[in-house]
Amino acid sequence: MGNFLTLNYWFNLRPETLLPLAQKIFIGAIILAVVLAIIVAILKNRGGIYRGLLKRFYAFFVSNAVIGAIFFFFNYESIPFLSARFWLGLWAITMIVWLVSVLKGLQKIPGQKKQQEQEKELKKYLPQ
Repeated sequence: MGNFLTLNYWFNLRPETLLPLAQKIFIGAIILAVVLAIIVAILKNRGGIYRGLLKRFYAFFVSNAVIGAIFFFFNYESIPFLSARFWLGLWAITMIVWLVSVLKGLQKIPGQKKQQEQEKELKKYLPQ
């Protein structure tokens, strides 16, 4: 763990490959992202008020599964610059920022529900 906090660990341009346990966790995270992308893809086709949010989650999971697979390939093949650890750190920070922006869309849903109810109430009195 002491090595994890050093600059040499994060900015070494020729890092060692991941430990077997770390590789299994990395592959598990990629597979989890793919499975969640499939589930969200099925759910987003149903429509409804959550459709926009589900589309953003789908893009999040698919993009991060692809990027994770690419990073895993670079690390597995020990490509010098592209397997550097700072790419993983940058990717993790980007994922967190993206996920926060997607979750902010969740706050808008009660307002959208209220607006839909008001429109439904108004349409009830309009001729068709």
